[in-house]
Amino acid sequence: MNTTAHAFPATGFSAFLFDMDGTILTSILATERVWSGWMRGHGLDVAALLPTIHGMRAIDTMRRLAVPGMDPEAEARRLLQLEMEDVGGIEPIRGAPDFLASLPRDRWAVVTSAPKALALRRMAAAGLTAPPVMVTAEDVSRGKPAPDCFLLGAKRLGVAPEACLIFEDAPAGIAAAEAAGARVMVVTATHDDKSGAGHAAIEDYESIAATSDAAGALHVLSRA
Repeated sequence: MNTTAHAFPATGFSAFLFDMDGTILTSILATERVWSGWMRGHGLDVAALLPTIHGMRAIDTMRRLAVPGMDPEAEARRLLQLEMEDVGGIEPIRGAPDFLASLPRDRWAVVTSAPKALALRRMAAAGLTAPPVMVTAEDVSRGKPAPDCFLLGAKRLGVAPEACLIFEDAPAGIAAAEAAGARVMVVTATHDDKSGAGHAAIEDYESIAATSDAAGALHVLSRA
């Protein structure tokens, strides 16, 4: 059942920005398989650390873990290769394909912490068509929760960040969206973190629709 933590924004938006994992597709099974194997290989506590990886760039997680003797850049490249090879169980969030297809191609972007090659691989595995504008891990020097990626996404679409609605699921991404000055729609399909409290929320895309008004602004409406 779809849930709304806060009323849908009545204002119109110039563009929509979407995180990828957990927001328009789910790759949790593949991600956690790869990361679990990597953590066990380094003698790390999988149960304690696995919940902390979501929504952030792999390189930032590697640096935060600071495993003695580990080269974060080299390990991030190794992990990327493993993730490229494992796309089992990757699926779109329910209703996402139709919702994204209903949007003007020049009015939305994917803004993800994944490297571009992995983002394209996962979107293809989920049956989603990548938009012309994507912001990926390589495009910013500071990953989420810094707002840089969303600021860049808005810039590439030629709109102000405060005129964007950002669809996110993870705490780091929600914090980045807030820091960018944008409105947030929290997607709870894969988990419902309390960091999204106070924002509008949807479980998936089946009960919402996108429309545009006479001025061309985009709106999200409930089908209920």
